[in-house]
Amino acid sequence: MKNRRFLFKHNSLFLILFLLTVISIISVAVIITWTTLRMAEDFFIDKFSITNAKVLDQVTDSFESFHYSIVTASNNLSQSGTMKAILTEEQTNAEKMSSYFNLRQLMKRVEPNLDAYDVSITVLGENEISYSTNRNYWPISDYELTESHLTSRTSQNPKKLMYHYDQRENLNSNQLSSFVIATRALLEHSSGNVYGIMYFAIRENEFRSFYTNYTSPGNDIFVIDKYGRIVSSNRNDLIGQGHPVLQEYASELIENSKKYIIKDFDDKEHIFFGQYLESFDLYILNVVDKETAVSGLIDTKEMAVTLTVIIVVAILFVFLMSRRITNALYRLVREISDASKNNFHQYVSVEGTYETRELGQAFNSMLDELHDYVDQLVESQKQIRHAELAALQQQINPHFLYNTLTSIKFMVNQGSKEQAEDTLNAFISILQNTIGNGSETVTVRQEVNTLKDYVLINQMRYGNRISVSYFVAVHCEDYLIPKLILQPFMENAFFHGFNHKSEGSIKVLIWKQGVELVCEIVDNGDGMDLNEGNELPISNRKQDRFTGIGIRNVHERIQLLYGEKYGVSITSEIGKGTKVRITLPPNNE
Repeated sequence: MKNRRFLFKHNSLFLILFLLTVISIISVAVIITWTTLRMAEDFFIDKFSITNAKVLDQVTDSFESFHYSIVTASNNLSQSGTMKAILTEEQTNAEKMSSYFNLRQLMKRVEPNLDAYDVSITVLGENEISYSTNRNYWPISDYELTESHLTSRTSQNPKKLMYHYDQRENLNSNQLSSFVIATRALLEHSSGNVYGIMYFAIRENEFRSFYTNYTSPGNDIFVIDKYGRIVSSNRNDLIGQGHPVLQEYASELIENSKKYIIKDFDDKEHIFFGQYLESFDLYILNVVDKETAVSGLIDTKEMAVTLTVIIVVAILFVFLMSRRITNALYRLVREISDASKNNFHQYVSVEGTYETRELGQAFNSMLDELHDYVDQLVESQKQIRHAELAALQQQINPHFLYNTLTSIKFMVNQGSKEQAEDTLNAFISILQNTIGNGSETVTVRQEVNTLKDYVLINQMRYGNRISVSYFVAVHCEDYLIPKLILQPFMENAFFHGFNHKSEGSIKVLIWKQGVELVCEIVDNGDGMDLNEGNELPISNRKQDRFTGIGIRNVHERIQLLYGEKYGVSITSEIGKGTKVRITLPPNNE
């Protein structure tokens, strides 16, 4: 798993470049293929629409021929004086029998106009005389005929030949049969009064014969009225049903003069072609299943295989070229990442492409400059550190000098020569350890002795209200520690730790704990609030300080010398005191 992460990390450029290229190749291939398919489909449908328009023209011609025959027959009937006389005059039963005979003869003269079609003719007069060439063909009673919507609509439009949809129960099979009924009013030419209505009935399956030869699975024809009802279709299950969506599609085709539209129908995409049959006041729609129409247009299996082969070849080529280009860069990155493990002394190889060679040369030049800079910086830091430590060690606060000498003078004047002598000896010892000794480190014994001299001077000046105890492990006395790391904390305890308490004690403890040398200065004084994160406090009070080496400076000196794992930590509690803990590495050299 680790090796996989390493390989992924150091081959990330190759992987990213390769993946982006692969994604681009696949995307372009898919887009081009999709665009090609769409263009082929559009081109095919455009060409198909031309052929389909011719088919619809032929279907329309068939409908118009039928309409012409109906018009011719209706004209012959409406111009017959015998027909008018029979349907308008009141007649006895004997006269009615004669009228029926005359109507039969009249129909025989008219029927040749409709010989090409299986049509039943029915007439209904205002005197309620009715006649039908075949009552069983269109089984409707005189009462039903009088009250039907066919009669009422025709009466409202007496000058217009109208087509209607009607459904009747077949007397022989007891099943519903669908009919297309053409109706026309019989008018008096002088007055314009309606004296009867003609009904020309054709079964829907006969009506369907005008276009059945042009239909097939997935290629349907619908004849619909202006209300969206399907008057005729090769889809038996939909005949007579209202379908407003088809009417909407038909209107869109006719009103916008579109060759075709592609819409959803029966949960699939279909191509819609259409015409308006003005003579019938009906729409004819040719609905073609798009999937069926274009399924044989393109061999999708062959195209998929070809496309896959092209993509694989392209990806293989991209893989080889990307690998070749990024190999040199991968080696350069690996060598650069390993440079830190060799302290920047390992130069990288200069090879590969022009850009990679330039990067390698620039990196090697940078290493040379970095070596020079680091050497100069290290030497400069050493000099600065020595100068700072030397300057700090040579610093003695003037107030401390003045106050100490004044105290010695006071002791001499008071006749306390022994105290004055002890104080003076302690003062001389402090001066020798700070000014006379230029070394950065001293033994624990020397540091503690300097601390004792400092405490003695302060106790001579301020009294013994603060007692100091020393607990130093014998085997730790010869360890070397930085000079003056305990004095700042003793000074802080003396002059800041007992402002509210009249007396107290300070303990100095030094011992070895594991692999660390531990120095602690513990007091039972006032305590203090530490900053957030227990940061070391910064004291600005200088009048009683012995040197300019502050608390924070001690911590920074230790970390500069030994590393960040060592240094100073302080814990404190108000009213209970403060503990300063200094951790150092044991060092005898």
